Amino acid sequence: MDALASSFRALNAVAMGEAHAGLVIRGAALANVYTGEVQEGTDIAVAGSRVAYVGPDASRAIGPGTRVRRARGLFAVPGMADPHVHIDQLVMPREFAARAALRGVTSLFADPIDVVSVAGARGLGEFLRQCEGAAARVFSVVPGGLPVDRRFSTSRALTPAQEAAALRRDGVIGLGEVFSWTRVTSRDPATMRQLARMLGEGCVINGHTAGASGRKLQAYVASGILSCHEPVDYAQAIERLRLGMWVMAREGSIRRDLRAIVSEAVARGIDTSRLMFCSDGVNPVDMAAHGHIDHCVREAARAGMDPVRAYAVASRNAFDYYGMGRDLGGIGPGRLADIVLVDDLAAARARDVYVGGREVVRDRRLAAPVRARRPPAWAARTVRVGPAIRAGDFEVRARGGAEVNTISMATEIVTRMGSATLESRGGLLVSGGRTGVARAAAIDRSGRTGARAVAFVEGMGELEGAIASTWTFHENDLVVVGPDPAEMAVAARAAAAGGGGIAVSRGRRVAARLPMRFCGIASALPMAEAASRLEAIDAEMAAAGCRFGRAHLVPLFLPFLALPSVRLLHSGLVDVRARRRVPAVAHRLK
Repeated sequence: MDALASSFRALNAVAMGEAHAGLVIRGAALANVYTGEVQEGTDIAVAGSRVAYVGPDASRAIGPGTRVRRARGLFAVPGMADPHVHIDQLVMPREFAARAALRGVTSLFADPIDVVSVAGARGLGEFLRQCEGAAARVFSVVPGGLPVDRRFSTSRALTPAQEAAALRRDGVIGLGEVFSWTRVTSRDPATMRQLARMLGEGCVINGHTAGASGRKLQAYVASGILSCHEPVDYAQAIERLRLGMWVMAREGSIRRDLRAIVSEAVARGIDTSRLMFCSDGVNPVDMAAHGHIDHCVREAARAGMDPVRAYAVASRNAFDYYGMGRDLGGIGPGRLADIVLVDDLAAARARDVYVGGREVVRDRRLAAPVRARRPPAWAARTVRVGPAIRAGDFEVRARGGAEVNTISMATEIVTRMGSATLESRGGLLVSGGRTGVARAAAIDRSGRTGARAVAFVEGMGELEGAIASTWTFHENDLVVVGPDPAEMAVAARAAAAGGGGIAVSRGRRVAARLPMRFCGIASALPMAEAASRLEAIDAEMAAAGCRFGRAHLVPLFLPFLALPSVRLLHSGLVDVRARRRVPAVAHRLK
């Protein structure tokens, strides 16, 4: 990020009309996020990467080499920001940043937790390299949620020395979401040391307070963690706002909570200066169908929020939270020239987008193609599952049948502990068909142990296929779900092939696949093709009898230890609340 100290003299001269600007936007209606006004007929003069002048007449700043963009009839709004997003998954960071820029999102605050969970410090370094030269600005945090649970997690994590080294990198600004608030309230020694290091460095620390309230929430906030993207309704949001927290109203592919929070906040006249919009992640299908933070502005306007106020929430507030308000968040003298031209404030559809005065979107098209950075060879070799996966790997022996503990799927994400009685055939437990019970397996894909675990799943529907994925939150497992071991083996082999991915098997053939060669969690495909393949995966699972519309989320979340109630890792079933292992077979029948 260009420093103001190196350019303020030149900006001063342009503002005084004593030097010429590189770019002048003429006659726009300015959405002023500092005052809440719309200022008609505003000129914006840009020198280098920063704004020099904002006012009624910038003609003295126009010279022979000045680019003039006539914007009468258009609105100028500040570049929007996503203050908490995961862009190390599904598609490559540069591809995501380009599609975000098309939506008027010029800054992304990325938490690269998944690439670190797979590849540690080397993964973080490669992620930062992949972000260089992206169409949007990418700021990163050191992942704060690894390991999710030291007793069970298989993820890699950074050492204190590696964290310190990362904080010295350009664009690395703080600590990512601290998943386990119970570690904070119980004053876990390792967590306390990490927080002390970050607070000592003056870093921003992002929060994750799902389920916390009262004294526990206050203890968490008192520990220097001042934001959260987990509130799902107004009651949770206002409790945090009253404690001086910054609330990120989430509107992304996993959850959509914005309307429930914003509509009541507007109706009650609540100060929104500590409210932000975030996605927490947008998959390619949703980016194409709904958009990104531009979608949040539209939703907020529909919920009754004044559009200029919505742009303040979408831009200024995020940069105020991260301590960058002098440089970003609004259109004013001295600020970096991250400017978006839109036809209609409430519609929030970007026509032209400038990042630091550089045109990255022209007439709703990227001004330059996305130039991919070739990942190193090691990034395609992180899925190591040993010998060929066979149907026998998913069989469970019990001569007389058995009572089994099950993962009861309330949604693609929410699980409960259940139970079922399964018959035996040929000494093997039978699932699928009318039993309503499928199988789930987790395989250590890191190559470190070769371990695997098989469990049973209810609530998926009467499946006639299987889905497998090497992309799992935030563990090093290949997860496969299906009723038939042979079908599961086909899906698992397809997912593991070529460096990783997501695959669906039906009729013991591969019906759909999204390759993810970058650490087994991101595809090098353009976003449009990734979207098409992801849609095909969910469509094939629906045709195979899955009752969930987003079947790809099932293997993604099955190992996710940050959520109750029961999760599956290659080491076995885990009761998250009790923090204990649970046997898949509760009792073998005679």
